[in-house]
Amino acid sequence: MEAATALEMASGPTLKVKGVSPADAEEPQTSPRQGAGGPIPQLLSPIEEHPKICLPRALRQTYIRKVGDTVNLLIPFQGKPNPQAIWTHNGCALDASRVSVRNGERDSILFIREAQRADSGHYQLSVQLGGLEATATIDIMVIERPGPPQNIKLVDVWGSNATLEWTPPQDTGNVALLGYMLQKADTKSGLWFTVLEHYHRTSCIVSDLIVGNSYAFRVFAENQCGLSETAPITADLAHIQKAATVYKTKGFAQRDFSEAPKFTQPLADCTTVTGYDTQLFCSVRAFPKPKIIWLKNKIDIQGNPKYRALTCLGICSLQIRKPGPFDAGIYTCKAVNTLGEASVDCRVDVKAPE
Repeated sequence: MEAATALEMASGPTLKVKGVSPADAEEPQTSPRQGAGGPIPQLLSPIEEHPKICLPRALRQTYIRKVGDTVNLLIPFQGKPNPQAIWTHNGCALDASRVSVRNGERDSILFIREAQRADSGHYQLSVQLGGLEATATIDIMVIERPGPPQNIKLVDVWGSNATLEWTPPQDTGNVALLGYMLQKADTKSGLWFTVLEHYHRTSCIVSDLIVGNSYAFRVFAENQCGLSETAPITADLAHIQKAATVYKTKGFAQRDFSEAPKFTQPLADCTTVTGYDTQLFCSVRAFPKPKIIWLKNKIDIQGNPKYRALTCLGICSLQIRKPGPFDAGIYTCKAVNTLGEASVDCRVDVKAPE
C-alpha cells in the first residue's frame, strides 16, 4: 500500500492512510523510551479493524431543518482498537457554545439544541486510528420563512383585467423560493381571495374582475417553510369601469292611425214592452275620437232626460227609460270626426203588455 492513498467506500465516507507502510499496519510497533539502562522497546496495539464510517442514507443528501428546530445526528463508525472521532464545521473547529458532541466507542452524536441559519454548512466527521483516517461530510441547511416581495405596483387596468409587477424578496430564507401567492380583495367586502399559487414570475395579469368593483392586491413569497409573514399591498386600487354603451336607434316611421268613423257593429231592430227599459248597442272605430249623436226619426234627442247615452271604448249605448207607444220609431246613431262621418239605423217597436 502506498502512502497517502484514499479508499472510496460505498457508503460515502472515505478512508485515508497517512504516511505508513504495510508493515506498520500488520506488525506491532515499538517506541523508544529513555531510561537508566538505555532505551526499552514499548509494544503498541495492532490495528485489528480499519476505521469506517457508516453514514445513514438520509444524511447522504442535504439535511434541511427549520430555524429553532433541534439537530441530533447519530453517526455509527467502526474501528478496533477504538478510534478517535473529530468534527469540523466548514473546515474549522466547532463552536462549543452552540454545538455539542458526544463520542462513543461505536458512534458519534452531533447535537444542536436550537438551530440557526449560521449553523448551516459542511460538517465533516473524521475517524482516526493510527495512521488511518475515514471521513464523511454532511451538508446541513437551516432555513426559515422568506421575506416579503418588494415594490408591488399596479401597472395597468383595462376592461376586467389588471396587470401587476413586483420584485423578489431580499431574504429568501436561505433556500430557493417555490413561487408566489397572489390574492385580491374588493373594497365592498374586504375579504381576500387567492388568485394564483406557486406562481414563478414577478408579473401577472389578473382577469375576470367584476365590473363596478375596486380591487386591491397583495403577494406572498413561498419556500419550503411556508409563506412570508407579511405581504405588500398595492398602493393604487384597480377600478373596473363599466364600458359606456352607445345605442344607435334606427329611424322609425310613425304610423298614421287617423281614420274616418266606421261602424263595426250596427244597431239591431228590437221590440219592447211598454214600461220596460230598453237599450240599443253599436260599436264604432275612428281616430280622432268621434262625436256620437243619437237621433229619433232624424230628430236630435241629446239632452232628453228620457234617454241616457253612453260611449266607452268605441261601444255606444242608448237606454230608453220606460218606453211608451210614442217612443217607437227609427233610431239613428251618428259618429262624426274631422275625417268624415258614419251612421247606422234600427227600428224600435213598443207593444202593450198582454
